[in-house]
Amino acid sequence: MNMKNRGTSRTLTLGLVLSSALGYGLWTADSVVAQGPGIENAQWTYLGGDSWHTRYTPADQITPENFHELEVAWRWDASSFGPSTARATPSFIDGKLITVSGNRRHVVALDPATGELLWSFTEPNTDRYEYSMRKGYGKGIAYAEIDGRGVVFITSPGFFLHALDADTGRPLENWGRSVPLADFGETGTVDLVEDLIADWSPWTSMDRPYDPNIGIPLEIGYITSSSPPIVVNDTVVIGNSAEQGYLQTRIENVPGDILAYDSRTGDFKWKFNVIPRPGEFGHETWENDSWEWTGDVSSWAPMSADPELGLVYIPTNSATIDYYGGHRPGDNLFSASLIALDAETGERRWHYQMVHHDIWNYDTPTAPILMDVTVDGRTIKGIFQATKQNWVYALNRETGEPIWPIEERPVPPSTVPGEQLSLTQPFPTWPAPYDLQGRTEEHLIDYTPEIREMALRVATEGNFFNKLFDPPTSVDDPAGPAWNCPGGGGGTNITGPPVADPLSGVMFVTSGSGCFRLQVLPGSESPLDEREQSGVTHSAWSAVATSVRGRTIEDATIDGLPIWKGPVGRITAIDMNTGEHLWVIPNGDASQDQQDAIRNHPLVQGLDGVEVNRGRPGGTAMVVTPTMLVAGGRTSDGTPQLFAIDKQTGERRAAVEIPGVTRYGMSSWVHDDKQYIIVQLQDGLVAYALGGSGSDTGGY
Repeated sequence: MNMKNRGTSRTLTLGLVLSSALGYGLWTADSVVAQGPGIENAQWTYLGGDSWHTRYTPADQITPENFHELEVAWRWDASSFGPSTARATPSFIDGKLITVSGNRRHVVALDPATGELLWSFTEPNTDRYEYSMRKGYGKGIAYAEIDGRGVVFITSPGFFLHALDADTGRPLENWGRSVPLADFGETGTVDLVEDLIADWSPWTSMDRPYDPNIGIPLEIGYITSSSPPIVVNDTVVIGNSAEQGYLQTRIENVPGDILAYDSRTGDFKWKFNVIPRPGEFGHETWENDSWEWTGDVSSWAPMSADPELGLVYIPTNSATIDYYGGHRPGDNLFSASLIALDAETGERRWHYQMVHHDIWNYDTPTAPILMDVTVDGRTIKGIFQATKQNWVYALNRETGEPIWPIEERPVPPSTVPGEQLSLTQPFPTWPAPYDLQGRTEEHLIDYTPEIREMALRVATEGNFFNKLFDPPTSVDDPAGPAWNCPGGGGGTNITGPPVADPLSGVMFVTSGSGCFRLQVLPGSESPLDEREQSGVTHSAWSAVATSVRGRTIEDATIDGLPIWKGPVGRITAIDMNTGEHLWVIPNGDASQDQQDAIRNHPLVQGLDGVEVNRGRPGGTAMVVTPTMLVAGGRTSDGTPQLFAIDKQTGERRAAVEIPGVTRYGMSSWVHDDKQYIIVQLQDGLVAYALGGSGSDTGGY
C-alpha cells in the first residue's frame, strides 16, 4: 500500500446512496440521493444525525413560511440529574429520544411526544470518575440494531463502555465482561482502561496489580471520554479524551489509542496506536524516544464513518502539552490529524496531519463532514474538516488526497529555548479561510482613507499585527506575550459544530474571531502547576495561562469605533463542489448598545456601508433541513432565538423566541407524523413543533 507521510494512501472505491425524498409535509423514501445512513424514516440515530455527521434532516414539515408558528411541544428539566450536560445532542431512535445528562453522564430515554422520562441508567461510582476532568462534557450516545434489538452504547467519564437495551436501559446480557467492583453488574460493560494500557510500557513496568477503581495511576497518565463511540457495521469504535493540554505542566501522559469492540459480544477487536511504536508508520516523527512516555493525541471530538467503505474517520488532539513541545521533537504523528481506519481491522488506510508539532492548541475540534461532491465534472467522495485555524481541509475520503492543493509553507521559528518547531505547515489553497488567520492591515476598517489611517495607527501602536502560527514567547522576552489569532478557542470549535446539506454539497460553518496571548515560563513555576494533574516531570516550559490576561486585540478602537472589520462571530456557507463562499452573515445580532455606538459615532456620520451589526462572538448550534438552515442566536435586545435562514442567500426568513441560548447540538426528526426541532439548553431540553402540546416535564 502506497502510504505518504503528512498525506495519504489508496483504498476502497465504493459509493453510498440512500433513499429519501422531500415531499412537502413529511419525509418519504422514493427517490435516491447521496446521503449518509442514520436518518432513514426521518430519524436521528447518530450524534450528527447520520454517520456522515452532516446534521441534516430530510423532514420538511417545518418551513420558512410556517416557522413563526412553532410552539413549545414540551420542555424537559434535567435538574434531577444534576447540572445539565450543555454539550449533548439527543438521538431519536425507534420512538424514543435518548441522550446523556449531568456530570454522572446519566443515560436518559424520553417520550419524544411529551418529554416524559421512560428510563435512565447511571454508572456506579468509582475513584476514577471522581477525578475525571470532563464529567459534564458528554455529547450523546451511539446506537445500533443488533439481531433485531436496539442497543445504546455509552462511554463514561470513568472510561467504561456500556451496552444498554434501548427499550429498557438495562445492561445487555452476555455482553462484555465482569468488572470486579461493587454495584457493577456481571455483564453489559467493558473496562476500557484495562485494554488501553495492557501493553503500554509505562504501566507494565510498574509491575503492580491493576485496580479498576483507580484505572491509570495519575503519575503516568489520565484518560476519560467526552464524545460517544460510533458503530460502524459490526464494530464499536471508541475515542477518548485526555487532560486539557492548555492546563498541563507535566510531560507524561497516556496515548489516546483508538479501541474497537465487537458490537454483538463486547469482545475486544483491535487497538490503533496514535503515537506510533517502533516499526510502525510515523514512529520516526517522535524524536528523542518521546513516544515512550508522552501522550494525549486523543480523539476527543466526535468521529464520522462511511459504513459502505468500512472506514471510520478519527479527528485527533495535539500531544502533551500545549504551548511547548521541546520534550517531543518531530512532527508528532498522528497528532492534530484526520485518520481513516478500517473499522473491521483497525488498519490505517490514510491520514492527513493538519498541524505539524502542534503547540498552539490547534487540535481538531469537530467531527469531519462527509459528502459526495462534483468538482470540475468529477464525482468525489469527499470529507471536509473544519478547524480552529479557520480552514476547511477538503479531502477525498477514499484516499485522503486533497481535493484542491494544500501547500507546505514556511512558518516562524520559536525563540523559546529547547523548542523545535516544524519549518513548514500545511496551507490549504482552497477553499479560502472563512475567518481570520492572524491580524493584518486587510482586516482594518476602511470606510474612508482617513479612518483607515487612524485604525492603522491604533493597530501599529498596540503591536496588534500578527501571523497565523506565530509561536508563544517566554516570560523574559521583551516583546511580551505573542498574539495568537485565532486563539485555541477557534475559529471553529466544538461548541459550534459545522453542518451541511449533502444534497447540494454546501457546508455551513460557524466561527469566532477571538485571539489569545501566549507566553510560557518554566513548568515548575507555572501557576497552573498548583492544580492536581497527571505526570511527575515538569516541562521545561509551560503556559503562563490559557491566554495571558491584559488588553485584547478585540478591544482596539478609535474612540469607541472598532478598528477591525467584522463579523466577530459568523456563519459562512461554502459550496464544496466549487470551494466558493456563497455568503457570510453575523452570528445573531450585536447588542443594541454596540450597534448604536457604531451607528452614532461621529466619524461615520453620513457614510454608506458602515458595519453596524457585527454579530455575537463565537459559534452557535445549527441543523439543516431541505428548505432552510436553522440556527440559534440572539437578537439585539439579548433575546435568544431560533432563526430560519435561506440556504442560498443567508437571508433571515423567520425567527422564534426560545427560553435560553442554544447549546452545542440541535436535532430534528419526525415522530407520529410531526416534525420536531430539539434545542439543548443549559438546564435541559425544549422541543418545538407546529401546534405543540405545551407540556412541561421534570427529570424525575
